[in-house]
Amino acid sequence: MSTDAHNLTPPNFNQFASDNYAGICPEAWQAMDNANCDFAPSYGDDQWTEQACACIRDVFETDCQVFFVFNGTAANSLALAAMCRSYHSVICHELAHVETDECGAPEFFSNGTKILHIPGPNGKLDLDAVEQAIIRRSDIHYPKPRVLSLTQSTELGTVYTPDEIAAAGKLARRHGLRVQMDGARFANAVAALGVSPAEISWKSGVDVLCLGGAKNGMALGEAVVFFNRELAEEFDYRCKQAGQLASKMRFISAPWIGMLESGAWLRNAAHANRLARLLADGLEKIHGIRLMSPCQANAVFAEMSVDTTAALRAGGWHFYSFIGTGGARFMCSWQTTEEDVQLLLAAVRRAAATSPSKEVPW
Repeated sequence: MSTDAHNLTPPNFNQFASDNYAGICPEAWQAMDNANCDFAPSYGDDQWTEQACACIRDVFETDCQVFFVFNGTAANSLALAAMCRSYHSVICHELAHVETDECGAPEFFSNGTKILHIPGPNGKLDLDAVEQAIIRRSDIHYPKPRVLSLTQSTELGTVYTPDEIAAAGKLARRHGLRVQMDGARFANAVAALGVSPAEISWKSGVDVLCLGGAKNGMALGEAVVFFNRELAEEFDYRCKQAGQLASKMRFISAPWIGMLESGAWLRNAAHANRLARLLADGLEKIHGIRLMSPCQANAVFAEMSVDTTAALRAGGWHFYSFIGTGGARFMCSWQTTEEDVQLLLAAVRRAAATSPSKEVPW
């Protein structure tokens, strides 16, 4: 296939903007159809929800407590609220979703818990800075640190290794903190690292995991997985009060059966990761383009000139630019193809070559 951008018409200008843009994968769709076969008890008292919980316990090799909610905002916010009182604080990376993209929901559902954001390279927490935030004050005027929140994979598309998570967990335990993991793209991290889900969750000190499904091929629905079952006390009431208790719960839970039993959750993630790497490798070869962080999961962050960015957008391409001036985020999904990646690379090459400013932005 020619990569000459003059004659290429991308099948979907939007698809690299977010992995949320992708459709429902066949395994999730079939599982929903299976659950649609007959009448079933409501509010999670059905065979599919029970089986989905069992599947998650099998995958993580532990007797965890599982709850299903509609979206990641609810999963993160309710999980944090379950571990905090209103005078506590949550420590997270300065780019973490719970800090930048939840519209204050963690604070709202916890009745005021403070979010303390910490810097760190490539989207990962600097544990020395975390410790300083914990110990710098212990008086009654300071919101008492209670939870350390990790994002896996990170908002910059990098992944925490088992050793890094274990180090964070050890630090948290030393200071009496719990560990919550925002795992909207947890599957991508598992696929990238080639480890068991248990190794980068409860075996490394994670108390609660918010396990993402929507970004990995499901229609909607995240699983809040309590490895520390004591923290799940009355969590079902929190879900109900927050409007997260689905009456037809089987349509949220059943796709997890199809995804986990078939292995699609890891196949989808590995596919998205591979195509992101293909895209990153191609972008690195284009003059005027520089990767802003290592491509380790399914996200590619590229720095380019303002003119190149404008030319791409004028050509119809949609992507987010919220990390830095001239930066662009491109996401790959289970539905992305190699042809899609080549079409985007051709468009970037043309935009970079024809931009009025040939000066690179660094």
